[in-house]
Amino acid sequence: MIIDAHGHVGGWDQFLVPQPSADWLVATSSRIGIDVTGISHLVAVGYDTRLGNRLALAEAARFPGRLGVWLVADPHDPDGPRVADDLLDTPGVWGFKLHPDTHECPVTDSRYGPYLRRAVERGVPVLSHSQTRSPYSDPADLAEVVDRHPGLTLLAGHAGLWQDGFVRAAELAAAHDGLYLEICGSRLTARWLERLVAIAGAERVLFGTDATFLDPRAGLGKVVNSRLSAHERDLVLGGNAARLLGARLNPER
Repeated sequence: MIIDAHGHVGGWDQFLVPQPSADWLVATSSRIGIDVTGISHLVAVGYDTRLGNRLALAEAARFPGRLGVWLVADPHDPDGPRVADDLLDTPGVWGFKLHPDTHECPVTDSRYGPYLRRAVERGVPVLSHSQTRSPYSDPADLAEVVDRHPGLTLLAGHAGLWQDGFVRAAELAAAHDGLYLEICGSRLTARWLERLVAIAGAERVLFGTDATFLDPRAGLGKVVNSRLSAHERDLVLGGNAARLLGARLNPER
């Protein structure tokens, strides 16, 4: 399987998203061989977390086995952890999505603690935005979080985002159990992917595209056309995600 660990549906007020629909995402993914995409709804990320999570679940129900759901965690909603926890057993839910920068809440902040503890207790992974030098989501802060929560599986979205931080993010992933790199982003090229794998190990790197923000065809192309070995490529494209998601991967398929 080819598993896109980082996708979205919906619109965003700061960027043009030419094709924001789940219909386009599933159709395009089918054409290029991506079997399933883990989505969060951009309404949930930026505007109304509870509404956006319901919208994401509705899209996943329309495309069972093709869309998984990252439930967005809102650190500003005191009852948010309970509400999200109640949704964790919904078919298609993969785990939690954190966006510390949009929520202007450091990933190390105690308000994320209930979500992270639930993730460990329920055995679900967490996908977090990560951004080198950000006061909210620097990869070193994500490493601190996995150290605080033994057993946590935390995916550093964009592998730190900026090119001058990729090497450090890979070194952190290699040094901290539970910390993984997810590779979506226009700055993360095939050559950078090869370096991340060389430093962190192929078992710590997961494929993602940031669709529909970015075109998934470009995201897949940089992996397919990289100089990774066949075994490394298989791990990145889906083997690692399948291992981390376990039975949560496409339960309806």
